[in-house]
Amino acid sequence: MSLEFTLSAEVRSDYGKGASRRLRRTNKFPGIIYGGGGNPTPISLNHNEVMNNLQHEAFFSHILTLDVGGAKEQVIIKDIQRHPFKQQILHMDLLRIVANEAITVNVPLHFLNEDTCHGVKQEGGSINRVETDISISCLPKDLPEYIEVDLAELKLGESIHLSEIKLPENVTSTDLAHGDDDHDRAIVAVHATRATIEEDEESAGESEGGDEAAADSGGNE
Repeated sequence: MSLEFTLSAEVRSDYGKGASRRLRRTNKFPGIIYGGGGNPTPISLNHNEVMNNLQHEAFFSHILTLDVGGAKEQVIIKDIQRHPFKQQILHMDLLRIVANEAITVNVPLHFLNEDTCHGVKQEGGSINRVETDISISCLPKDLPEYIEVDLAELKLGESIHLSEIKLPENVTSTDLAHGDDDHDRAIVAVHATRATIEEDEESAGESEGGDEAAADSGGNE
């Protein structure tokens, strides 16, 4: 069942660094709503409420319901500014949703069959997740919660690129929309582990030793 997220907010009229500090002392922080044909609206949000929602991966790729003093709007997160070392949100940008206008969102990747991946199970490799999310474009009604990537058949030394991901209907990759190979980057690969490399080197050494012994034996007959 898909999660639903609702945030409470208030319109703010006090701006500047001093106003932001005063907000944070009351366990709130500043934000802004923009787009959707409306004027940018400065708001304040509840810090604990947002932090609790940030524990959910889906929070970043969902359409959120924003309750601004009883008036509700549909929005998505466009940017979150965080304190460099404290568990603290400094500012949040929210984009209004219009039903018939495409949105651009970063959606998480869910990698399937990692334990049974051929390159891991049969060849002793290790999975390298190059990307954990990708940028997609779609209408709000088509927004996926995540994108699945099946690793079952991925072999040692192979990778899966953006163009090989099966996207849901009516969803496109913003990177591939550029139309050149430079944007078709690898998002996951199977690499040899150090143990696998050492085993291969030992096997190669033993094979070379056996060949030399056979050659010596043949020369002494």
